[in-house]
Formats: sequence, structure tokens, C-alpha cells
Amino acid sequence: MEKKNINPNNNGKNNKQKRPRFNLTWFYVIIAVALGWLLFNSEGSGAGGGMSKQGTYSEFRQYVEKGYASRVEVNTSRNQLNMYVKPEHIRDVFHSAESDKSGKEPYVVVKYGSVDKVEEFLDQQQGEGHFKGQLTYREEDGMFYHILINFGPFLLLIFFWFFIMNRMGGGGSGGGMNIFNVGRSRAQRVEVDEKSKITFADVAGQAGAKQEVKEIVEFLKNPKKFTDLGGKIPKGALLVGPPGTGKTLLAKAVAGEAAVPFFTMSGSDFVEMFVGVGASRVRDLFRQAKENSPCIIFIDEIDAVGRARSRNAIMGGNDERESTLNQLLTEMDGFGTNSGVIILAATNRADILDKALLRAGRFDRQIHVDLPDVNERKAIFKVHLRPLKTDKDLDIDFLARQTPGFSGADIANVCNEAALIAARHDKKSVTKDDFLSAVDRIIGGLEKKTKVLTVEEKRTIALHEAGHATISWHLQYANPLVKVTIVPRGRALGAAWYLPEERQITTREQMLDEMCSLLGGRAAEELFTGHISSGAMNDLERVTKQAYGMIAYMGMSDRLPNLCYYNNEEYQFQRPYSEETAQLIDQEVQKMIAEQYERAKTLLREKAAGHAELAQLLVDREVIFAEDVEHIFGPRPWTSRAEEIIEEAEEAEETKSEENHEPETT
Repeated sequence: MEKKNINPNNNGKNNKQKRPRFNLTWFYVIIAVALGWLLFNSEGSGAGGGMSKQGTYSEFRQYVEKGYASRVEVNTSRNQLNMYVKPEHIRDVFHSAESDKSGKEPYVVVKYGSVDKVEEFLDQQQGEGHFKGQLTYREEDGMFYHILINFGPFLLLIFFWFFIMNRMGGGGSGGGMNIFNVGRSRAQRVEVDEKSKITFADVAGQAGAKQEVKEIVEFLKNPKKFTDLGGKIPKGALLVGPPGTGKTLLAKAVAGEAAVPFFTMSGSDFVEMFVGVGASRVRDLFRQAKENSPCIIFIDEIDAVGRARSRNAIMGGNDERESTLNQLLTEMDGFGTNSGVIILAATNRADILDKALLRAGRFDRQIHVDLPDVNERKAIFKVHLRPLKTDKDLDIDFLARQTPGFSGADIANVCNEAALIAARHDKKSVTKDDFLSAVDRIIGGLEKKTKVLTVEEKRTIALHEAGHATISWHLQYANPLVKVTIVPRGRALGAAWYLPEERQITTREQMLDEMCSLLGGRAAEELFTGHISSGAMNDLERVTKQAYGMIAYMGMSDRLPNLCYYNNEEYQFQRPYSEETAQLIDQEVQKMIAEQYERAKTLLREKAAGHAELAQLLVDREVIFAEDVEHIFGPRPWTSRAEEIIEEAEEAEETKSEENHEPETT
């Protein structure tokens, strides 16, 4: 369901702004070309309109003395004369045997210095018999030509200037020449109708965030309910969360629910190349908001303008952006009053925002819009599955469990990809396999079955992925395995899919088991091939980051217990520890990774037979599932919470199915 903006100037009659029928750019081009043609081509124009050429006064004298001139016409205003040529002398003057097809007299255009000298010369030539024609005079073309000659260049420059300014200010608000509106706010006033508006019912999941935003709408609808008790309406709320979690969608729902004016603007719309434009736009935005209070201002991606101000101008401070931020801070909580104006903003980089922007009195609330959990993902799937023709047996609970860590935008993408895959295979409905293929496509990339692999490479990849699967199957806190494949996807030559538990906190033992599972691929290569390859690069990168996080940030080291060396902005470019401590951190990281690597090799030696069978099965089938691993190693020694949730959901589904199929009794 999509909300459409309505132009407030058309009284809601049309949801789309009409494009002008005539493009002003072409109008300016036509005017410029016309002026240029009149200026640069009028000089050579003559009354004759036939074949002509530009000549010098000396050539004019020679032509007359030789008897080539039939008559002479003098234009006194231009200091220009036209000498008309006799037909028999056209070739002598124009060096061409062709006659003028227009039927008019050919002539030579000549600039002269003094009309008296021209008259004296022609009188002399008449006396000598060289010139027998008439000398006539012609006045100027008219008043327009005087204006054009005197003011034409200035008019041309003015039109050119307006054209350039219009192009530079093309996206601004208001009509006419946008250079004069460059300091005006580009905020769009959103007005929605009953058919197109988005409400909180259209936002699946995010119950906590919706509750906080609903209160803001209630503040505006019924402020007396809160002010009677002495409370004050919050001035602003900041929506914080990863990309794709629905921050902008919540703002659209606020616009649909609140019966007040709603102004929306992007943070990047404030700052332009002109100094002072950003601050001017902030002032104009709040001026409009005050005139329409009570109202809501929504600033999307506020980190574009609200980034923390630099302490040192030499280190890349941006004066224009900082002046815009200062004006925004003043408008939100300065000496002026913004009664009835609430500011909503969204960002996924709250850590880089200026502290003055986040304090109480400006953004009183920070609403965290986190990644959805399994129940919220189920609700989101229900929303995006509405327009799809799905299989009747499709299990939405299964889809929600298969997409841990997915945002709402990712789930929407999964549904769309599944529909495209089903259409590609000429199916009548979207099935479970299509959704699994869509998840694999989004996580791992497109399958590349045509990629050529040697037999040795394929065996190495199978041993590597079988190592991951073997280790994760026998560790208590490792994530449950879903499937393993050696079909290349994206840049990966093989991959293993797991069902991670959604934990709020993670223990040291859980992290070590995850590290051991990641190192299982490299350990299997070394044990069973005698060499190591570049295929473990991504695994090593993740292990190294996790180990440094455990040692330096979480205090999970025996030699550096309970210490956090998080390098936040307080330290700028200096480390908050000494060089000796840095060496100790490196030693502890190396020790931790080495211990887990040896642990993985020990476990692989114990399960060598099962690992070899699993690797061969991968070579034969290319894709294996958790059932195949269970057939080789038996059931997992430990059951994770994620598996318990799966079993509980399956039992509930079976019970529900049995109840629906019970025979009726009388």
C-alpha cells in the first residue's frame, strides 16, 4: 500500500503534479537563437534579397570604374551601400557563371566612411561614362532595429542569466525563477486521502515502537489530556535502527493517523553549494510549521545534517553543514517557541549525531526500531504474502524461522524473489521451495552451476564444508545446521546454512563454540588434504573480529579480565591503551584462536569416518540437509533453544491438524 503526495495547491483533486505543457528551457533557447540571428545576420541583409557578398570600399570603386554597377542604394543609418551588378558582369564580380535563381538583382554590400565622398565619386564616374545608373537612398529598417542594435546584447545576456539561474535552482520549491527561492524549504506537505493512507495496522511487528509513536499522535489529537496533569508535549522523537526495519514506514503511518499537517524532508535537502542556504531552509521550514501548528515535521536520514561538529577546523570541518545544524538546534529548542510542532527524525547512524541534538528538549525520545524477532517476522510475512498466489500448504512459521536477522525490507525482497522464481519455472503458485531458493539467493547470491571446478577443487570444497557441518553438529552452543552446499553462489564456492538462536546476551562458551565451528573448514583442509587454501578467508576474518571483540571490548581474557578498550570518539585517533597492552591483546587473540583451531582438529580426528562420508555425499549430491547429517552422525547430543522452538511449533501444527480432522459425533 503506497501513500501518494497531493499538491496542496490543487485542492486534492489530483494526486500527481501535472507537468507543464511547455518547457521553459526550450523557450529560453528559442529566444536566444532568435536574438542571435537578428543581431548577426541583419548586418548583411539588403533590400534586394538576391545573390550577395560582402565587399570593401576599394573593390566598390574598382567595380564602378569598370562599369559593373547598374545602380547604387545607400543606407544612411547603417553607413552601408548595396551596389547592384549588371547581369553580364555577374561572373566578373562573383566568379561564378551561375545566375541567381531567385530572379532578383545580385548586389555587393559595402561599408563606407562618408556619404559625401560616395556621391562625389559616383558623380565623377557618371561624367566619365563608367556609371549610368541611379543613386538612391534608403532610411533605417525601423524603430525595432534601433532597439535591437542598442539593447539586443543586453537582452541576450539577461535571458542567458535567467536560463542559467533556472537550471541551478531547478529543484527548489515555488515557481518562476528558482534562484530567488533557493533559500526556501524543500519540505513537502503530505496530505493523504482515505484510500491511499497508511495506518498503524499496516505496520507489522515493532509493537514497542508503534506504541511510542502512537502516543505522539495522541499528544497532537488530545493535548489537554496530558497538559491538565502538568505534563508537556515532547518536542521530538528520533527513530533509530538498522536499514530496512520500517522507520520511514512508521513515519508514513503517523502521517496517515494524525489529523494534522505533516511536513517531510530529507536531511540532504538542507545543504547546498551556496553558503547560508541550509540555515535559511531550516528557518523557512519551521516558519511554515508554526503557521500550520499543530503539525509534525519528519526529517529522514538526519545524519546528513546532524553529524557531530568537528572540534578542529583543520580536520575537515564543514562550516555550511555546521551552520545548518546550529540553526536546527536553535529552532528546536532556542528562545523562540515551537508550540504544537513535533519533530520526527530517522537515522541508522545515531552514534555519529551531535550530542546537542540528542539531548532532552530537542529529541526527548529515542525510539529503537530493531530487527524483527521470529513472531514479528511471521506478521511481516503475512503482510507481504497478501498479493501473492501461494501454495495452500505454505508454512509461514517455517519461513519466519528460516530468515533470522532479516529486516522488513529483506522479507519483502524474499517474497518478491520467490514470486519471480516461481514465474520463471511456469508455476501456478509460489511454493515452499521457491521461498527457500529466494532466501538462498539473497544470502549467498545467484547460483553459478556453470563455474568450472577441477575434481581436486571440488573435493577440497566438500571437505571444507563438511568440516563446518561436523564441528557444528557436535558442539553444544553451535547453531543448528539447515543445509550444506558446494554449488558456487556469488563469490562463495560453498556455503553452510544454519538456524541461529536469537539471543539477547551471549556467553563466552557460546562464542568459543561459534569460533571453533568457523575454524572447522580450515582444520579439515589441513588434516585431510595436507595443505590449506584461500577458501577460509571469510571464516578467518569473522573469527579474528570476534576474538578481538572478546579480548579488547568484552573483557573475556584471562590476562586482561574485566577491561574494555572500546575506542570511542573521546580518544579521537589515540588508542586508550599502551603499546605493551596492544601486544598483550595480540598475544591473547592468537592464543584463543589457536586453542579453538586445535579443538576443531581434535574433534575432526575423532569423527574422521563420518566426516569422510559426509564429504563424499556432498561431492555426489552437491547439496545435503540436516537429515543427511543426522543419518551419518545420529541425533545431536544437545538440543538448542531454536530446535526446541521448531519442535514445539511442529507439535502444535500436528495437534491442530488432528483436531481439524476429528470425526463429528452426534
